[in-house]
Amino acid sequence: MEEREVFICPHCGEEHEICDGYEMGEEIYCCNCIDDLTVVCQDCGERIWADNDAGDENISLCQSCYDRNYTTCSRCDRLIHVNDAYYEDDDEDEPYCYNCHIQYDSSTSLHGYSYRPDPIFYGEGNRYLGVELEIDRGGKSSYHAQKICEVANGEEELIYIKTDGSLDDGLEIVTHPMTLDYHMTQTPWQAIVNKALELGYKSHQTSTTGLHCHVNRTSLGETVEEQEVTISKVLFFVERFWDELLRFSRRTEYQVNRWAARYGLKERPKDVLDHAKKSGLGRYSCVNITNYETIEFRLFRGTVEYNAIIATLQLVNEICNVAFLMTESELSVMSWHGFLERLTQPELITYLKERRLYVNEPVETEEDD
Repeated sequence: MEEREVFICPHCGEEHEICDGYEMGEEIYCCNCIDDLTVVCQDCGERIWADNDAGDENISLCQSCYDRNYTTCSRCDRLIHVNDAYYEDDDEDEPYCYNCHIQYDSSTSLHGYSYRPDPIFYGEGNRYLGVELEIDRGGKSSYHAQKICEVANGEEELIYIKTDGSLDDGLEIVTHPMTLDYHMTQTPWQAIVNKALELGYKSHQTSTTGLHCHVNRTSLGETVEEQEVTISKVLFFVERFWDELLRFSRRTEYQVNRWAARYGLKERPKDVLDHAKKSGLGRYSCVNITNYETIEFRLFRGTVEYNAIIATLQLVNEICNVAFLMTESELSVMSWHGFLERLTQPELITYLKERRLYVNEPVETEEDD
């Protein structure tokens, strides 16, 4: 008869078969004792002594993973990931969780991702454009948010600023709904992007940022049925001129597939819309149609170049004009050149030349930030 290989657990003192043991340090423990004495770091998977657990009741962490990826709220001692930490006045020695951050300064200019104030509509017209501009690499700082708001919001609150988990270390600048003319003549976009650059933010030169534009559905038709027809033609236009719009957007194929995937060109606009509703892409699509009151153009890469922002808004507005005014048959036979012939906006024409998308010779441009 084969002799059993056994060991004595140093913690409980009982004899166990060696196959039921777990080696920890220089000792072998039984399974029950190893579960009592140790935990597994949920970041790296290493088993550590429970007494050395640097986590909390919700997560176990080895000291290395805590030092690398976590910190503790200076007010309530809550464990927080470094990407979720807030700092007041750029003081990185005192991190705060979101709740304490809000309590620390109830007038903070930096809001959480779910913040949704009642919209304020600016300008006279039927179509309103709401912009979400993501900037990164300059800090998730309430102080920086306040400085940007100061140059944007004089007598009126034109913008507000939120955090966004898709950004590494940045902010999302959100405008209230405005007419295109109000964006161009009343909103201090140049001052906003200048301040962002001064504070060290980037947009184009990151892989995380986008420039999103919401358009109110009521500007696309008087009834829901009319709005659906116009939206179907918007999607058809985007799919039909995908290559041109992708170049305009400044995004790579990988970025588009991740943040603003296409639906695919179909024979008729209605077919594109029907396919979009069944696609399962949700909001991570080139034109997000999941919102009740708006459609959202998500194709464009983030930028802190003034002309690129204005040109993007003009392009979105013109796409909506074409979809609203043209019949399906007219849209089906219109060429990219035919679309260009409609344009009169100097900012948009200049930008199209920069991207080598206009019929005239391209103009030189500096690399965006």
